[in-house]
Amino acid sequence: MSGTVEAAIAARGLTLPEVVPPIAAYQPAVRSGAYVFTAGQLPMVDGKLPLTGKVGAEVTAEEAKELAATCALNALAAVKSVTGDLDRVARVVKVVGYVASAADFTGQSGVINGASELLGEVLGDKGVHARSAVGVAVLPLDAPVEVEIQVELAEG
Repeated sequence: MSGTVEAAIAARGLTLPEVVPPIAAYQPAVRSGAYVFTAGQLPMVDGKLPLTGKVGAEVTAEEAKELAATCALNALAAVKSVTGDLDRVARVVKVVGYVASAADFTGQSGVINGASELLGEVLGDKGVHARSAVGVAVLPLDAPVEVEIQVELAEG
């Protein structure tokens, strides 16, 4: 049934956004065989970052977790831009999350749970994935988080 993933997104009161335009020389997503690799997705909403700064300083861990979910939603939009239909996703293979962290912040895993939980909620078992959560000094545009995903597509 086409549209089930987007229906699951809508059931959570969310809307799949338009693909965030690149801010440099790259594509938001690239398909290679049965896989789609997204570029790192910032938590852009209507072309803007809702918050900027370091997690554990200017941004709380809970705020950053919500931003990570926004990044995952933007990543799904990037996947749809090259597949035409999110129901073609057989599984999320890998999630990599980057957290711009204050020097003493060590809760990167909890922050990136925002992305992992959203993917699980809208994709069910297909959203279960391997993951890395990495603390970094700074991200583009002073974003608090950035998330990239790799998905495998169903045949057909």
